[in-house]
Amino acid sequence: MRRIINSTYVTLDGVITNPQRWPVLEDPGEERAAIQQELIEQCDAVLLGRDTYLAFAGVWQGREGDPYTDRINSMRKYVVSTTLRQATWNNSVLIGADAAAAIARLKDEPGRDIVTYGFGRLAGTLLEHGLLDEIRLWIHPFFLGNAPDAGLLVHHTAAARLQLAGSLPLENGTVIHTYVLEHGP
Repeated sequence: MRRIINSTYVTLDGVITNPQRWPVLEDPGEERAAIQQELIEQCDAVLLGRDTYLAFAGVWQGREGDPYTDRINSMRKYVVSTTLRQATWNNSVLIGADAAAAIARLKDEPGRDIVTYGFGRLAGTLLEHGLLDEIRLWIHPFFLGNAPDAGLLVHHTAAARLQLAGSLPLENGTVIHTYVLEHGP
C-alpha cells in the first residue's frame, strides 16, 4: 500500500500560509534542495488541495531545467476541489466529490508514495479518514504574528496520535521533524 506523506513549512507560532512572503533565512542551499529532491523522488504522485495547486502551478508550470522542477512537472498531480472546473498543469487530475474514497483507492493502487504539501482542509480530511501516514514539519525559527486562524497549522482537525520518527536541524535554524501517524484503536 502506498503511503501519503505531508510536507509542510510552519513558523514557531504555527503559521503555514504564504511561506513565499516569510522573512528570508540564510538558505541551507544544497542541503534543503537534497532533502526536497529525495522526498519527491520516493513519490510518483502529488496530492494537492485547490489553493496549493493554484500556487504550485503558478510557480512550476512552464518552468524546466532543474531536477525538482522537472520531476514535479512530470508527476501525476491529483487535485482535490469541488470548485475548479479544469486543472491545466501537466498530468493533473481533478478529484471532486467523495475525495476520501477516491484517495483511499489511490493508496491501494500499485506505485510509490504520494506527497502532499500544506496543511489545510485536505490534510484535515486525510487525518479524519486515517489516510495520512507521515507528516514532515519544516519548523522555521521565527514568529510571524497576527495570522488568521485559517492560516495556522492547528485548526479544526481530527484527533491524531503521532510518533516522532526523526529530527533534522538545518544550518539556517530550520528543523525538520518527521512524525508517523499511529493508525488503529
